[in-house]
Amino acid sequence: MEDTVESPDPASSSTSFSPLECTYSITVYAGYGVEIQVTKVNLSKEESLIIMGHGGTGPELLANETLMREGQVIRSTTNQVYIHYRSLRQTNHGMFSLHYQAFLLSCPFPRSPAGGGVTVTDIHPGGQAHFHCDPGFQVRGHEVSTCVNTTEPHWSTPEPQCVAVSCGGWIRNATVGRVLSPTPPSVSNHSNGNNLSCHWLIEAKEGHRIHLHFERIALDEDDDKLIVRSGNSSLSPPLFDSDLDDVPERGLLSESSTLYLELTADSSSIPLLLALRYEAFDDEHCWEPYMPHGNFSSSDITYQLGTTVTFTCSPGFVMEQGSGTIECVDPSNPHWNDSEPVCRALCGGELTEPAGTILSPDWPQSYSKGLDCVWQIHGNEEKRIELDVQILNIRHSDVLTVFDGRDLMSHVIRQYLGSRERFQVVSGGSEVTIQFQSDPNDSSFILSQGFLIHYREVEPNDTCPTLPQIEFGWISSSHSSPVRGSVLTYQCQPGYDISGSDIITCQWDLSWSSTPPSCVKVQQCPDPGEVVNGARSVRPEAGFAVGTVVRFSCNQGYQLEGPSQISCHGRDTGTPKWSDRSPKCSFEPSHQILSENIALAIILPIILVILLIGGIYMYYTK
Repeated sequence: MEDTVESPDPASSSTSFSPLECTYSITVYAGYGVEIQVTKVNLSKEESLIIMGHGGTGPELLANETLMREGQVIRSTTNQVYIHYRSLRQTNHGMFSLHYQAFLLSCPFPRSPAGGGVTVTDIHPGGQAHFHCDPGFQVRGHEVSTCVNTTEPHWSTPEPQCVAVSCGGWIRNATVGRVLSPTPPSVSNHSNGNNLSCHWLIEAKEGHRIHLHFERIALDEDDDKLIVRSGNSSLSPPLFDSDLDDVPERGLLSESSTLYLELTADSSSIPLLLALRYEAFDDEHCWEPYMPHGNFSSSDITYQLGTTVTFTCSPGFVMEQGSGTIECVDPSNPHWNDSEPVCRALCGGELTEPAGTILSPDWPQSYSKGLDCVWQIHGNEEKRIELDVQILNIRHSDVLTVFDGRDLMSHVIRQYLGSRERFQVVSGGSEVTIQFQSDPNDSSFILSQGFLIHYREVEPNDTCPTLPQIEFGWISSSHSSPVRGSVLTYQCQPGYDISGSDIITCQWDLSWSSTPPSCVKVQQCPDPGEVVNGARSVRPEAGFAVGTVVRFSCNQGYQLEGPSQISCHGRDTGTPKWSDRSPKCSFEPSHQILSENIALAIILPIILVILLIGGIYMYYTK
């Protein structure tokens, strides 16, 4: 949907009515906004043009005539826009032309909760935000929120909080839940270790059993210990002892309706990490499968005997450690015939699908140091590859490199360090290679979120985006179209100076090397210069803005030729100029003759006296 709104035809305006007022209403489908490009605007001081957004919590001013310029793009946050034009003139109304089209709105990027984080599949309607908490915290609120398609897209639920986990407890009538490592002690206590001793009793309904799945576990081999017992006390028989047993891939099954967990920690060398998922089930069913970063479909949602479950991983993850399909077996002791598989974000791989996702290793957990991962994307020969880097949050000592080709010898499009807002990169060919390297020698290694990249095939477009014309200036291009390597040179009309870089280049990733400059009206005169053999005074002293007055004076023996003062005047066209040329200080000849005459008048009598005395002396000595 697109069209143009133009100023009213002067011939159709009646001279008997004043003022002239026109209102234009634009409404697009819910979930879309209105993008307006100013193609022409030429209004007088007696005319106003206002663009308002409607349909949200209240009216929103998007633009008015004082800030509008040709080429400007205005975007609404809702699907309704009103354009109001008003003129107090009887005739000779100004002109404007506004081209509009619909664009897909998005939800704001959700904030990470304190003590946790968030991963987002998409910020457009239908996308989801998955919230998670750090060890020692648990989610209070909804873990998953969906971007809802409305007049003004928003998330379906409020942002949750991460609250500290208590050390131990009694969980009655347990159904489904998690046991998490408690909040680490304060930094001041680190010298004494964690010094934790926590006990949990998980109690389900009579006749039910409990399945315990090990989601995450990291314990110090020497100082930390976890024991899981089938019973309700520390005297019950152990099912798992971290000092003696490997972590069970299939999890643990209680023999009755209770499980007793003991955690002791006395380590400060590594952070304590524990996340256990429990679920209660009766003796005629299997427990509900669990698969982080994936989905499953079931032939029976109650998981009776004979039920089959098929697993798939989310985009960017690969299935490991288990079967893609499992079955509920054994009437005497119902259980799954295989463990649930694991979906893991891998370090590299070859990708041939027309669209997909690339994640940092172990996403959404932090990646480790010393990695060297390479992903190769192979697309259709007639297509290009667009990378939509939605999240980039790596350490400054780690590097993400994008190559325009099938291997690491290809041209480097760009290298990225640290954090950046969402951005896109388009390849020059049908293949892209992405390399991620994390510093193995980073002594200050800290956890970092990583990156989330969606890729897709797009039609070839080997040009940078078209830029609008510069107001009060012009653009010279090295090429007929903005292809890679082309250079734009900006120049301004007389009376205006460039603000920004006057030369920008179309880069390999089809982005401009910098934002376009603007032409800013010059508001001061050039420095008139110092006067030789004289002095000047400037008022006011800072710069030579319009209204500045410069006064000149000459040293003794020199005479001023020209005006004794000049002032800086502004002009409607062109740069400000001085009221006159700067004067000169010239040597004064009359002053030199007068000085010579005075000297002669003094010296001649002295010479005559000397001659007289000499003559008398010679007369008497004969």
